[in-house]
Amino acid sequence: MQIINLFKIFGPNPNSVLPLIRDGISKTSLLRDHGHVLGLSNISLSVPAQKIQVVMGLSGSGKSTLIRHINRLVEPTFGQVFVDNADILKLSRDQLLSFRRNNVSMVFQNFALLPHRNVEQNVAYGIINQGCSEATAFKRCKEWIDKVGLIGYEKHFPCQLSGGMQQRVGIARALATGAELLLMDEAFSSLDPLTRSDMQNILLKLQSELKKTIIFITHDLNEALKIGDRVAILRDGLLVQEDEPQNIILKPADKYISNFTSEIERGKFIKVSAVMEKSGQGAKLTLSSDMTINEALQEFGSYGQDKANVIDEKGNMIGFVNLKKLINSMIPPEGTGIKRPN
Repeated sequence: MQIINLFKIFGPNPNSVLPLIRDGISKTSLLRDHGHVLGLSNISLSVPAQKIQVVMGLSGSGKSTLIRHINRLVEPTFGQVFVDNADILKLSRDQLLSFRRNNVSMVFQNFALLPHRNVEQNVAYGIINQGCSEATAFKRCKEWIDKVGLIGYEKHFPCQLSGGMQQRVGIARALATGAELLLMDEAFSSLDPLTRSDMQNILLKLQSELKKTIIFITHDLNEALKIGDRVAILRDGLLVQEDEPQNIILKPADKYISNFTSEIERGKFIKVSAVMEKSGQGAKLTLSSDMTINEALQEFGSYGQDKANVIDEKGNMIGFVNLKKLINSMIPPEGTGIKRPN
């Protein structure tokens, strides 16, 4: 999926101020002097297939506006959105309806369940809209109710479920249609921390099996780094940085990103592959390239070594890392208010 040069301006005459935005007018000046609100400014993003692309930012950054362009809940001022080589913004009404029914599903922050329908009926809703009989839909939906851990709750109504359980229903409903593209807009933001962590783990477990293309919106950097194969950070409608999670931490694009990541527990997200050297002396200890720094340090502690070989998923030796470099990688760069040791 590709988003190309996407602009969204809210106001009475968006096209009239588009040249000003292209020339770099600030969001504040656009509102103060011209009465228009900048939603998105020249966003280009290539979303990898069968991966989780996180889009994060603070309130007003444009992240929810961006995701709503993909299924055209919001129409752009300018730009293109391609899914499977089809420009979504050029679809006719009937083509768009078919796209929404069959190719894309959405999970909302506020669950958006039908309150007068039980779990089974909510999950089957999208399948029935695709033209399947109720009997077929209810048969298919049981598989997804099982996958999200709600067997036994099929006849319960949303008001009888906890927030986490309601969101499981929302995920099951989205997956039941068979859509390859899943949009998740702040899907876990209203949940308590423990339930939220549980839902993140459920999503990662399902993704390891289903390999969907997922665009996940969040304002939480820890959540973004935990679940994202790639992370895009927006600020005031602009794309500030897009990269793998560990590169967001290790190679921040600017001071804004650096400050954003300064309080992150780096050892949870940075992998050995990011800090290893491609050549060096052999060692008795061997680490996987996919290990986090925290996991690697535990191995160093157990073996009492100060250096280790690094192997890939096939067991091939691909590099070498020493203990000092692992420890240094856990310390934020200069300029974030935390000093490095001498």
